[in-house]
Amino acid sequence: AAAAVCGSHAMTAASTSIAPVVEDDIDDLEDLGGAETADGVRVTRDLPPVVTLRAKKRSASRVAVGGGGANTDGVGHRSRANDSDGRGARSDDDNDEEGDDVPEILGSSKPAGASAVPGVAKVHVKTFGCSHNHSDSEFMAGQLGAYGYDLVTDPDDADVWVVNTCTVKNPSQSAMNTVITKGKAQGKKLVIAGCVPQGDKKAKELEDLSLIGVTQIDRIVDVVERTLAGDAVRLLEKKPLPSLDLPKVRRNEHVEILPLSTGCLGQCTYCKTKHARGELGSYSPEALVQRVQTAIAEGVTEIWLSSEDTGAYGIDLGTDITRLLKDLTAVLPADGSCMLRLGMTNPPYILAHLDAVAEAMHHPGVYAFLHIPVQAGSDAVLDRMKREYVVADFCTVADALLAKVPGMTIATDVICGFPGETQEDWEKTMALCRKYEFVELHLSQFYPRPGTPAARMKRVDTKEVKRRSRELTAYIESYRPHDKLVGTTQRVWVTDVAKDKVSLVGHTKSYVQVLLPGGEENRARLMGKSAEVRIIDAHRWHVTGDLIEVHDRTAPRPEAPPAPKYSSPAAEAWDLKTRKRKEAAARFDWVNEKGNNACSTCGAPEGETCGGDKEGTGTSDAETAMTRKDESLGTWMFRALTTAPENRLEWILTAGVFLGLLGIMLTWVASHLSKIASGVSAIASMTRTDR
Repeated sequence: AAAAVCGSHAMTAASTSIAPVVEDDIDDLEDLGGAETADGVRVTRDLPPVVTLRAKKRSASRVAVGGGGANTDGVGHRSRANDSDGRGARSDDDNDEEGDDVPEILGSSKPAGASAVPGVAKVHVKTFGCSHNHSDSEFMAGQLGAYGYDLVTDPDDADVWVVNTCTVKNPSQSAMNTVITKGKAQGKKLVIAGCVPQGDKKAKELEDLSLIGVTQIDRIVDVVERTLAGDAVRLLEKKPLPSLDLPKVRRNEHVEILPLSTGCLGQCTYCKTKHARGELGSYSPEALVQRVQTAIAEGVTEIWLSSEDTGAYGIDLGTDITRLLKDLTAVLPADGSCMLRLGMTNPPYILAHLDAVAEAMHHPGVYAFLHIPVQAGSDAVLDRMKREYVVADFCTVADALLAKVPGMTIATDVICGFPGETQEDWEKTMALCRKYEFVELHLSQFYPRPGTPAARMKRVDTKEVKRRSRELTAYIESYRPHDKLVGTTQRVWVTDVAKDKVSLVGHTKSYVQVLLPGGEENRARLMGKSAEVRIIDAHRWHVTGDLIEVHDRTAPRPEAPPAPKYSSPAAEAWDLKTRKRKEAAARFDWVNEKGNNACSTCGAPEGETCGGDKEGTGTSDAETAMTRKDESLGTWMFRALTTAPENRLEWILTAGVFLGLLGIMLTWVASHLSKIASGVSAIASMTRTDR
């Protein structure tokens, strides 16, 4: 797993499906719910990438041949199968800039005369990485299912694979390469999504494959259609966050994964995810509250807040996590039937919000659990990592929360063998772990990621790194933090089935993992509900319990509220910019059709009276024409100053005229400067003479 390296990757280390200290795990990085059975056999949750879903068949009017034109997908999103018509492909180096949302078509492997029926295919979605990645996969699966595609869990049965990737560590990217190689060998169509193509689009493994960026998941239908038609598409442009109101297929129907934001404010020297997710971009509080209300109305039992850094939420919007937590807890059911789990947070930005975090954890609907990566117990190592805090800051956060919320669980991460880490540095890390005896700790050996500053640093000897890793692993497994729960009665929220296909998996208020007896009867009674449980045995990573009583939901679950029009201010600005660009393009095309001298609004030939707004642009000739007959230059200049220019040409002409006039004025002043000076001197002399 990769929780030690990237914010949201760390979010669920507290319930990792295998012992959190096991190294080099390249399975799904948030395969939660693992534990040992009484006979010592390790069990893990069996979470498929998506649940099987067969969407309703689309009507014949929506079926097009050959990747077809501007179809709608049934959920309000256009399927732009011909976006590149006449507009050309975007350069690979341009996709980080704002501009037209046009995919780059690298080529087509479709035989002459081949055709494809949109939405008629089987799709397998495979996800690597953090909870944010899994949320993205759920949104992509939802759109594909709503469009008519069949989502299948068996990759061999699929026509196209959507592989959502993780770039946080070498093993996760190697796992992606393995999937790509296997898919090519089987002749599958491949769409690569997530952090790898966004952060390393020129990787050799991605050549001739369709790529979709982390902010472009709302166009997955377009990309899959073109890929099935034989095209290799690249859609990597950075744009505002996709809407939270997109169709969604949850991998676990009882758990809503809610991304608060993307990116972060840090500059960690080892982090590759920053290259993909970029700077902090937060969803608006209104959009997040609406999504929580919708998830509650749909019957979920848990809501996981996902973020690269929860403490930094909202800084880009002028708000903060304190306000968001108050807004979210206000809409949680009063009976505690739906639990909120806070996301990972780094120490620097959460320091100012410790009281708010503690207050939220006292709410009956919020788990007393927080993941705070420390990464190292040495200030010197943290400085080389550019973590922007010292060990004392971490201790301040941990001590304050443990004092304010007794019994809470703190999970953390440690990177072992970071470049320059001395034995003294390592001893400080061990001392910190001994001080807190973390219930959950994820240990990761350092992996140099290409393009990061840490990759150029001198590495610690591999044998020494492994020795240190074994030392910390042995210590973490040497104590049993859950023994104190034996004999107590705990309320447990049950959301999943263990990998043994029998045991049920739940969590206490402090997010301690509980295994309960399974079977069809218990599954029907308990799944998605809470229950009173007597803890009968404790193990290192979990406890086991017997059922006492099942809690019925007493608080009503209201209907889902309408979604806000925009998920963030950036999305609103982007939409306005896009609409203006399209309107300008439409007017340009209209004028071209009528002739170069035609009216820019109605297309009337030169010399004829303007017909006003003809194409539904909402503007008239009086608002858009560059110049008018019998209009003086001064009048035109005044109008240009008081009217927003409609296209780049008008900007250029306006700026050119003003700069020209300014140049003439400055030239005149310079040429007459001596005469002006002489006149001023003469006036001064006359004044002195009069005196």
